[in-house]
Amino acid sequence: MSIEINNESAIPVDETAILRLATYALDQLHVHPDAELAIVLVDEAAMEQLHVQWMDEPGPTDVLSFPMDELRPGTEDAPTPPGLLGDIVLCPQVAEVQAVGAGHTTLDELQLLTAHGVLHLLGFDHAEPDEEKEMFGLQRDILTGFAATERRRRT
Repeated sequence: MSIEINNESAIPVDETAILRLATYALDQLHVHPDAELAIVLVDEAAMEQLHVQWMDEPGPTDVLSFPMDELRPGTEDAPTPPGLLGDIVLCPQVAEVQAVGAGHTTLDELQLLTAHGVLHLLGFDHAEPDEEKEMFGLQRDILTGFAATERRRRT
């Protein structure tokens, strides 16, 4: 799996933890090991510019996903073909505010947003109630499984 992380924000971030979460999520969704993903962390001004440009909405947001090859999740027997998964753009400043509201760390929030972004890159959405239920269920499963893997890794 080729995952590139570039922190262009002024906020220090545990990039290896985000990399581990992204790798775990892609493995769980049976994405081909040769797929490529880019994760960029930007400040609020850059995120606001992207949010306006691509979503026509004011203000910074927490995460944006830009799919490339429109890959979809695979199965254990038939992983996705190799290709460009796309880009995930995260805003640590917005994540920090959301983390306080949710009662967890900024890193927890950034990992949640990374899982969310990966699911969007693989075609999941949450515009309709049934889509939301499926996407947020997968997101929860990824985060729960990753947390268990991380606990085992530390022991």
